[in-house]
Amino acid sequence: MTLLGEYLAKKSIKKAEVSRKTGLSQSRLSELTLNKSSKLRVDELYLIALAIDTNPCEVMNEICKNLTLKNN
Repeated sequence: MTLLGEYLAKKSIKKAEVSRKTGLSQSRLSELTLNKSSKLRVDELYLIALAIDTNPCEVMNEICKNLTLKNN
């Protein structure tokens, strides 16, 4: 499961409802929540955040929490 998948599961969000509200297909949402090699586009993140009534920055901070800059 991806960090997005974990985030949605933790919040008890139903992917079918997100799909309906955003226009993203259920297969795309499944890919984004299950496949760690899938790439989430910023427009998808924004629509998902709006659909679950959450600040997009909160979602981004949660799913990008493992990213760090390289030390020079």
